[in-house]
Amino acid sequence: MNPILQTKIEAQIKSDRIVIYMKGTPEAPQCGFSAATVQVFQALGKPFSTFDILQDPELRQGMKEFSQWPTFPQVYIDGEFVGGCDIIMELNQRGELAQMVA
Repeated sequence: MNPILQTKIEAQIKSDRIVIYMKGTPEAPQCGFSAATVQVFQALGKPFSTFDILQDPELRQGMKEFSQWPTFPQVYIDGEFVGGCDIIMELNQRGELAQMVA
């Protein structure tokens, strides 16, 4: 991976406690999985940052390499990769996500 891109990603992940790499924006998600993930965090009432991977093809490819996860959205909490929409939904249903962001 390009070292400049890696540094950029690391800085983005540390920019907020909850960071979501998604297709689109929270106001205009471009896929159902991104929309569902944003809705979960909005319902929890915790602030989060997002990065629209559709606006930056280099970031989109770089995130796949960085996280070793091929799909989006990708969620980071406290700088750690948590997973995609399916994992977020499962953690939320079990009540574990609320504990992770408390």
